[in-house]
Amino acid sequence: MDTFDLVLLSSFSLLVAGTIKGVAGLGLPTASAAIMTLWIAPRTAIALILIPMLVSNFWQVWRMGDVIGVMRRYAPLCLALAVVLFVTVSLSATAPDRVIFLVLGISILSFSVVNLLVDLPKLPEHLDRPAQVVAGSIAGVLGGLSGIWAAPMVFYLTARQIDKDEFIRATGLLIFAGSVPLAVGYVQQGFLTSEFAVVGTVMIVPTLIGFSVGERIRKGWPSDKFRRIFLYLFLVMGLNLLRRGVF
Repeated sequence: MDTFDLVLLSSFSLLVAGTIKGVAGLGLPTASAAIMTLWIAPRTAIALILIPMLVSNFWQVWRMGDVIGVMRRYAPLCLALAVVLFVTVSLSATAPDRVIFLVLGISILSFSVVNLLVDLPKLPEHLDRPAQVVAGSIAGVLGGLSGIWAAPMVFYLTARQIDKDEFIRATGLLIFAGSVPLAVGYVQQGFLTSEFAVVGTVMIVPTLIGFSVGERIRKGWPSDKFRRIFLYLFLVMGLNLLRRGVF
């Protein structure tokens, strides 16, 4: 695929994914990777969305406010996520695309099922820090292999039973916290090249346009309906990625 086609594919994928993120607070890597891997290799897709992920999640946390407070509340999860993710990227650099497709499919399916079906009991306060470490470690393994680590994060935050604003604030921080070591690892392993970095930087524009559209939808339209539609789409995309990993 030449650079022009890559830019068109990335622009479309990140516009859609940015809109989903604006509505739900997360879903940018999940949606964009699910769409882009229909045409390109999974690590190429993740490399292209890394810079938009970093910028959009930093923007999300900054706009929601209480930056220092949210960093303190989720410090154990951020630390476990960052360390395990970086180590996993380094150890899995030679894993074949079939393994990446398989992990991507499992990650996207888990994300969809957790959001659609799971009704978790409230997490007791005294178990909060251990739960953060466990969720962060599992998310780090998934993120290091596939570039997507939302499912364990959503499990933990759902069990915390936090309000919508805190959920969006927390997801922005946790995706940003994982994007930094992922970007460093991808540069070290040669997956994030200078060409992909340039294309990724340009992709900030459609990502933020989509994010702004999604925020408007969240404020003026029944966001639950929109959310369920894209979760069912993720379910189909996840099954397709599993098929590509197995057959």
